[in-house]
Amino acid sequence: MPEVTIHDDESFERALKRFKKKCERAGILSDLRKHRHFEKPSEKRKRKMNAAVRKTRRGPRVSRV
Repeated sequence: MPEVTIHDDESFERALKRFKKKCERAGILSDLRKHRHFEKPSEKRKRKMNAAVRKTRRGPRVSRV
């Protein structure tokens, strides 16, 4: 669980923004959305297969150095 300490010279809004950013980096919100409804194993396979097709359709990624 992400934890944020509020400093003396920091506003609550700023600390809340830091907390939200930490939650986003930890993947808590995406995990919550993913587990909101039960997904049948066949639906999960279909979703993963569609994602793989989309990924291969984009083509190989070229890294620029």
